[in-house]
Amino acid sequence: MKKLRVILLVVLSILGIIGCGKKSEDVTSGTKIVKLGINGDENVIWENVRDELKKENIELKFINFADYIRPNLALQEKEIDINAFQTEIYFDNFKKEHKLSIVNLGYTVLAPMGIYSKKITDLSALKDGATVAIPNDSSNGGRALLLLQDAGLVTLNKEAGAFPRVKDIVANPKGIKIVELVATQIPRSIEDVDVAAINNGVAVQAGYSPLQDSIFIEDFKNERLKPYFNIIAAREDNQNNPEIKRVLEIYQTAENKKIIDDYYKGSSIAVF
Repeated sequence: MKKLRVILLVVLSILGIIGCGKKSEDVTSGTKIVKLGINGDENVIWENVRDELKKENIELKFINFADYIRPNLALQEKEIDINAFQTEIYFDNFKKEHKLSIVNLGYTVLAPMGIYSKKITDLSALKDGATVAIPNDSSNGGRALLLLQDAGLVTLNKEAGAFPRVKDIVANPKGIKIVELVATQIPRSIEDVDVAAINNGVAVQAGYSPLQDSIFIEDFKNERLKPYFNIIAAREDNQNNPEIKRVLEIYQTAENKKIIDDYYKGSSIAVF
């Protein structure tokens, strides 16, 4: 029995050493994992980034979210490492409201907002008293009002800044009636209004080609659109981690820019 105990102890010791060695090997040779929060299942551009990172032993994992609230909260709570789904103006506002310690890591694309209609093909045909649908959230709604101003339909109070509301309209020559709806519902309600301001992502999901189907669209070169550039966000405490920085560097390559241009055909514009 004594010999048997000794043999068992030796075997257990050997197994322990092997087990420890395997664990150490997994850690030291381990692939660095970066969890990326995105909205929806549109991953074509990010799949290229993922493939390039894999060559450097960095695994980019996609974590899908169905709304615009959780990705930033999940980032703050360390459920993910970075996210890419939002404009800078939305990010700044959300960060301030929720007191988050997250930062803008870098720019990705501009997804232009457009005006669409099932009733007219040119804004010059818009009748007096026409109904115009816009998103009801402060970020997209304000952007839509600025778009209507660019189109010459309204004039806004300059003091309203980047987040104008309907009450900030100071001139309305055609007497258009603004209808505020949840952004994702606007395409389904377009038959009930004369024209609608629809943000890019919602328009694409509804089957529209922004450049071809809109009757008026944001001018990509307009300086006022910079706050609407989409960004990659990270936490303050990990923004300088090498693997996090590599994600941004690989996204902002000439190769990835060409993929963006080819895939989106102008409906999203690389801004790096």
